[in-house]
Amino acid sequence: MDTFQRREVAKRVFAYELSKSTYTTSEGDRTPKYVLTPTGEKCNRVFMVGVLLDKEEVKPDSNFWRIRISDPTGVVTGFVGRYQPEALEALGDIQPPVILSIVAKLNIFEGETSKFLSIRPESINVTDTQTRDYWVIETAKHTVERIKRLMDGADEDTKLAKDVYMTDIGEYLSMVEKAVTVIKEEAEIFSEEGRGDDRTDDIADESAGLKETEEVKTEVGEARIESSEIEDIDLEDFEFEEEEWDLSDILEEE
Repeated sequence: MDTFQRREVAKRVFAYELSKSTYTTSEGDRTPKYVLTPTGEKCNRVFMVGVLLDKEEVKPDSNFWRIRISDPTGVVTGFVGRYQPEALEALGDIQPPVILSIVAKLNIFEGETSKFLSIRPESINVTDTQTRDYWVIETAKHTVERIKRLMDGADEDTKLAKDVYMTDIGEYLSMVEKAVTVIKEEAEIFSEEGRGDDRTDDIADESAGLKETEEVKTEVGEARIESSEIEDIDLEDFEFEEEEWDLSDILEEE
């Protein structure tokens, strides 16, 4: 019998949406555990590109590090320790702020009154602004496609996400708009300054992708207005709050 276990595909999800993700699901005792996001992405691993804001050792001489990664939509917290040797080695030579590309597993910790999602990087690499911009554009496209499926009730994952999170479609369209606006404004700055480096050409290519993304976003926005199924909710319930968590009970984890 073939006992090879297929490695889960790393999904593209913005930090803001990850910070709101609290629901886990599994297809069986011996199958991977997945995190279901508010727009219906079911993921075991994620691929992110963002700025390393800071890193700190959780306890002195523990070699267990807390990191914070920022993209244009928000911030996620990650933890790197001895069970992620490749990521741990890479992190040792990196000083913030710097743009990183990260492939990471997801973990959800449950506190007394709330849940907390963190990433557990498997690989960490220093990258550049062009890669960051491309990741933002592609992640925006993926997110808009999920929103369209969410509105159509096209699959079980999006149906479950809507039931679990009471997903406010306008909130996540605004998230996408915020992300692409950051990249577009940066492109305009480079264009106005007329910088003669390779970055200007790269921005021109990215702007074409942004136009496509914004057209899809507009299409979904118009459909949202016509939808009678979307319920208004208090957006304060979805504000991202950075909290310090007592992780003493997980330092001896597997």
